[in-house]
Amino acid sequence: MMIAVMAMMSVGFCYAEGPAKVPAYRGVIERVQPNGKTVRTYLRGDERSHFMTTEDGWQIRESKRGWLVYVKQNRKGLTVLTCRKAHNVEQRSKCEKRWLDKHGIKKRL
Repeated sequence: MMIAVMAMMSVGFCYAEGPAKVPAYRGVIERVQPNGKTVRTYLRGDERSHFMTTEDGWQIRESKRGWLVYVKQNRKGLTVLTCRKAHNVEQRSKCEKRWLDKHGIKKRL
């Protein structure tokens, strides 16, 4: 009985600090948009705090409809989805590039 109690206590001490953080997959992930086009993305962070970026570092998220869209900060400083669909660098229009420079959130890679 005493051995069982000691074994349970040792297991409890192992998890007192919580599980170790595991980094996100570091390679490029090709995600398919609902229209069939692909966007090259990266996952950043670990299981507690994470986000997705385009290949060149613009932060994106998946919308309820399945599109990868850019995010921006609202007036309260919160990160919110936009209606701007994400594209690979070589597929972006001048208008999209200007919008990203003004509103987008760029993360260091």
